[in-house]
Parts: sequence; structure tokens; C-alpha cells
Amino acid sequence: MFPFFRLWLAIKKAKRAPTLKIDETSIVPMRVSLSDCDLFLEMNNGRHLTLFDIGRFVFAVRTGLWQQVKQHKWGFVVAGSSVRYRKRLKPFQRYEQHTRVLGHDEKWFYFLQTHQVGEVWYSATLIRAAVVEKGKIIPTQTILNVMQQPDWQPELPDWVKAWIGAEALRPWSEA
Repeated sequence: MFPFFRLWLAIKKAKRAPTLKIDETSIVPMRVSLSDCDLFLEMNNGRHLTLFDIGRFVFAVRTGLWQQVKQHKWGFVVAGSSVRYRKRLKPFQRYEQHTRVLGHDEKWFYFLQTHQVGEVWYSATLIRAAVVEKGKIIPTQTILNVMQQPDWQPELPDWVKAWIGAEALRPWSEA
């Protein structure tokens, strides 16, 4: 089940936190709950992704994007992810979730999110996400304009470009 209470609490705290620019990192302190764990008493791989959703919402609130999304009746969509798991997060363990945008192309924003203790990454994900209106992707430049950061044009890291290229080669079912 989606952790709606945790999302609500995270958004409530984010509204009181200092604002961020799109090129800054959002850091959310977290703790592993029993409902996050699998039979091996470690955070379930799917729960990592679910909690990364919360981190992107917090990021949207702190950058002001969430207010624009609500005002325009837009939505968010994730269209791809690549996750690496390195260390186990155990029940009740404290950790931080870091969320930042590495860059964008015409359609997508590319997020790097990590679950980490100190400087040690326990898991990391690259997420391709967009803002949508009535099922259509809104160009990233439109979103940057609304966020009053129209000149933010960082060069995507080579590893992200390679991932984008690999995803373009990936076969899809015709069904």
C-alpha cells in the first residue's frame, strides 16, 4: 500500500522548509519502518522506488513546482527508471533521501535520487519524469519558465546520455 500518511507528513514539512532552486538538492531524513521491509528484514526493492516518489514530491514543493501543478491542474509522470541497490537498509535504520535534477531535454527531467547514510549510498535511481496536462507532456522549457528559471540548461552527464541512448534501443511489444 502506498504510504499516504508519510507523503502527507513529508509535504507538510516541506512547506515549512526553505525554498530550493531547481539545481539544488532536497534532503529528507527518513527511517525504515517495518512496513517497508520484506521477508529478509531489509527495505523491499519496490519500497525504495515508492519512497523516491515522496522525495520528488518534496522537491516539487520546495522548488515551487507543486503550487504551479495544482494551480494549472497538471500532473507528474515517470517514464523510466534505473535503480542500483548497494547496501541493505534494516528496520528502524535512519537514512537520508537526496533528490536532485541532473538536467533535462525537451520533454524530460532527469532526477538522481539516493538513499544514503552519511556519504555512503545504499541505493540510487535515475528517474526520467515529466509534467503533464491532459495526458500530454508539457515541454521542459515551459516548466522552467513557470518556475522562473528559464536559463537553467546544464549539460547532462555522459552516463545519463548513455542511459537515454540505451533506452531508445530497447524493444517494446507491439500489443
